[in-house]
Amino acid sequence: MDTPVQSLLASGARLTDAALERLLPAPDTLPHSIHRAMRHSTFAGGKRLRPILCIEAARMVAAQAGPGELPEGIAALAAALEMLHTYSLIHDDLPALDNDDLRRGQPTCHVLFGEATAILAGDALQTLAFHSIANLPCPPHTIVAILREVSSAVATGIGRFGDLDTGLPPGMIGGQVVDIESEGAAPTAALVETIHRAKTGALIATSIVSGGLYALGLATNPGAPHPDSEMWVDGLRSFGENAGLAFQIVDDILDLTQSSAELGKTAGKDAATVKATWPAVFGIEQSRRDAAQLIADAFAALAPFGPAAGPLKSLAQYLVDRTH
Repeated sequence: MDTPVQSLLASGARLTDAALERLLPAPDTLPHSIHRAMRHSTFAGGKRLRPILCIEAARMVAAQAGPGELPEGIAALAAALEMLHTYSLIHDDLPALDNDDLRRGQPTCHVLFGEATAILAGDALQTLAFHSIANLPCPPHTIVAILREVSSAVATGIGRFGDLDTGLPPGMIGGQVVDIESEGAAPTAALVETIHRAKTGALIATSIVSGGLYALGLATNPGAPHPDSEMWVDGLRSFGENAGLAFQIVDDILDLTQSSAELGKTAGKDAATVKATWPAVFGIEQSRRDAAQLIADAFAALAPFGPAAGPLKSLAQYLVDRTH
């Protein structure tokens, strides 16, 4: 029998996949190669965690600020976030970066379609994601706020953590650059936190915040925003930052403790390439304790939402309890 969180994951994945099917060009659309490459990586079996977090954040905020129903059109935003995530995976797997042949249990994009097409497929998914956000059925001021939020999350900033502070919001590309440039160097706590919060945590946090912004945009008048809007967005951001870091810490642990078959990607790559990981600095047991504390802190950030936060909390707990 499915648990509540399994049902939540399944329903969110169905919503997201239906929107992806609608938004992505069909495989027989010219030029065939690029569209088939985009679809291969998008529909290769991902868990859809980022879009599901977006959907549940929107549902929670709607329960507080509006009619209490899932905001119409949220699946398109969720799908756009999955496109951005998939684009990052395609590029991350390239020979010039992680040089991986396996992703989500399937051959990586460049293995099947060639390196040039894989690069372009990632570029196309990123472009289509922003196009999809620009066409969301919500007020223009909300679209601008979401575009600002999402573009920061995929940009070059590395955030405000450690000696590498740029003064910019943490961004996925910035985290990837620091990760590449630090390969082979002795990892420090500040370096690992900087990479994790930017490379992985930023897109997870922005998925949650953008879902809340979307729900607020449909539920409130731009001339008279809800009095609790700022507090709610701050809570969502704190929840997302803590849950995002916990997610990556668990990923680091699983890379050391699970097989390639269990992970759906090549296991042991972090240790083999001397990457900056949480267990490399703190050990596996302390890493598990740190992930648990981060989830507790994430839960605390959702206190203003009361019982409506239950689904998001169950998803956060899933992030640290998962085995793949």
